Amino acid sequence: MVHFKHVEEVMGTAVSFEVLFAPGSERLARSAVSRACASLHEADDDFSTWRHDTPISRFRRGDIELSEAPRVVGDVLTECAQVRDMSGGWFDPWAMPGGVDPTGYVKGWAAQRALNVLREFGVLAAMVNAGGDVAAVGRPRTDRPWRLGLRDPRTNNGLLGTVSLQDAGIAVSGTCERGAHITDPHTREPAAADVLSAAVVGPDLAVADGLATGLVAGGVPAARALEFVPGYTAWLLLSDGSEHRVGPFPLSQRGSFVGS
Repeated sequence: MVHFKHVEEVMGTAVSFEVLFAPGSERLARSAVSRACASLHEADDDFSTWRHDTPISRFRRGDIELSEAPRVVGDVLTECAQVRDMSGGWFDPWAMPGGVDPTGYVKGWAAQRALNVLREFGVLAAMVNAGGDVAAVGRPRTDRPWRLGLRDPRTNNGLLGTVSLQDAGIAVSGTCERGAHITDPHTREPAAADVLSAAVVGPDLAVADGLATGLVAGGVPAARALEFVPGYTAWLLLSDGSEHRVGPFPLSQRGSFVGS
């Protein structure tokens, strides 16, 4: 078994890869990860809102029409509109300051696309971790799925428990990484839903990313919308220390971390 790891600096974060290929496939594994990394850089070139020359930045400024942007920009915005509907309007890139901003969807979308590249190369199992948003396929060992630590935003390095993943993704949003950064789409003000952390698990990391962003904006009311989204489960940690779950969210082994 070829067990290959790699870390790529892109999209303002470190994206880590862990891939497993059949024995004797070292060159194939490296080629697969190289192409997956290229897809991440392509996503950054199209969707970075920190760079003034990207199509999304030019579109936000009104320098180009959507029809003049690469087709992928329109495709992603269409997908964002679909997730907006799934979230009950709590995830809304069109309500962001400065114009439409699909950032709350794109990181998960890019990581999921990178994982799909690895699948096209015939990977046996893989995990792509884009700054805490994780897409996984297969099993790292025959006896168990991928297992990840879920950070506690109230401590520097504490964990709330572990989440098991197989052929699924998990997106985490909240105050752990970037502080109060999410806008309430209804008030256009910083979100005041008292959500410290929100996580969503489902088959598509891009969708999970958008839904997790909406949960931080809307809290428990936003979570009620997820009850009608098949295939996705959610977990919220509120500022008073209470938790709220939607469906059988796979959080277990509180206070421990097993890893892959």
